[in-house]
Amino acid sequence: MADSPQHVAIIMDGNGRWARARGMPRPAGHRASVKVVRRVVEECAAQHVRFLTLFAFSSENWQRPAEEVGLLMGLFLDALVREIGDLHKNQVRVQFIGDRAALGAELIERMVAAEQLTQGNSGLTLNIAVAYGGRWDIAQACRALASEAAAGCLAPAAIDEGAIAARLQLAGIPDPDLLIRTGGEQRISNFLLWNFAYTELYFCDTLWPEFSAQDLATAFEYYAQRERRFGKTSAQLAASFNA
Repeated sequence: MADSPQHVAIIMDGNGRWARARGMPRPAGHRASVKVVRRVVEECAAQHVRFLTLFAFSSENWQRPAEEVGLLMGLFLDALVREIGDLHKNQVRVQFIGDRAALGAELIERMVAAEQLTQGNSGLTLNIAVAYGGRWDIAQACRALASEAAAGCLAPAAIDEGAIAARLQLAGIPDPDLLIRTGGEQRISNFLLWNFAYTELYFCDTLWPEFSAQDLATAFEYYAQRERRFGKTSAQLAASFNA
C-alpha cells in the first residue's frame, strides 16, 4: 500500500456550475473557491504534505469571455495580496508556474514579491499554476535545450529524460503522487503532462466550492490503498520491501 502523498496536485473544477446551480453569476463561484483553497492548504500542511500544486488558470482559459478572464485575474490578484501574509506566517513557500509573459505587469510584480517573501520558508511548498499548459511546459523545456545545443553548451546526445525534466516548470520537485480533480470530469486537461507519468488519479463529483476536509481525507484514503509499482510487479515490490 502507498504511504501518505508527499506531492498533491489539484484541478479545482466546478466553480461555474456551483454558481449557476444557485442562480448566481459564474464569478460568484470563483470567489467562493478562495476559502476552499485556504482550507486545503491548511489541511495539507497539517498532514505533512510537502508540495501542493494547484491549477488556477490554464493556457486554454484565455479563450473564455474577456470579462470573465479579467475578473479572474482581478480575483487572483486580490487573493494574493490578502493571503500572502498568513501564508508567510505559516511558513508556506509560494511559487508560480506558467507563462508569465501573458500576464499583466501588476500581477507579475505581486507574484515575484510573494515568491521572494516566502522563498526561505521551510513548510509546505505551494505551487500555483497560472497561464499554464502541459504542452507549453514541455515545449519551453525543448526550446531551452535547443538553444543550449545551438550555442554549443549541450551535446544533442546528452538530451535525455533527465535533461528535459530539469527544464520543466517543476524542476527539482518530485512528481505528484496524487492528482485530485473535483467537479466530476475525468481528464487531466493539459496539466503537468510530463509529471503525471505515474501519478495516481482521483476524480470526485464534489464541486470545488463545496470541497471539504473530509473530501480531502477520502482522496488520501483512496491513495493509501493504491499499490504503486512504477512498472514493476507486485512480487518485485514485496521482495524489495522485505530485503
